[in-house]
Amino acid sequence: MTETSSAKAPFRFDTKIAIVVREDLAAWQKLNVTAFLAGGLPGSYPDLPGEFYRDGSGRHYGKLIRQPILIFAATGAELARTRERAAGRNLSISIYTAELFTTGNDADNRAAVAAVPTEALDLVGIAIHAGRKEVDRVVKGLRLHGA
Repeated sequence: MTETSSAKAPFRFDTKIAIVVREDLAAWQKLNVTAFLAGGLPGSYPDLPGEFYRDGSGRHYGKLIRQPILIFAATGAELARTRERAAGRNLSISIYTAELFTTGNDADNRAAVAAVPTEALDLVGIAIHAGRKEVDRVVKGLRLHGA
């Protein structure tokens, strides 16, 4: 990833991160899906975390993902379309399905996803990290969450 800046312009990343969450979920579910998907990004893309933080008193804090994450709202059909668009471009995505609300650990989560064919996945969230233009094409037509 390349970051460019000038004295007046903010960083502009060559990549973009988007999380798409199904709009009809309860608020706690939206937050949970977003947290799981964002939390998984550094595992898939080790270059995403920045450096550790330190405040003016010298206390240290954990790393954060070093670029903005855009959160979009979508219907179930829009989520399926977004997954198809990403697959059509051979882009890797992370998914969260409705079944994962009933499981309690990673092994059960993976088993729940493995039990369902691609076309039948009950998607409630998708995370994607790729080139800016590729992500823009995949999420085209979706609205930013809360907009």
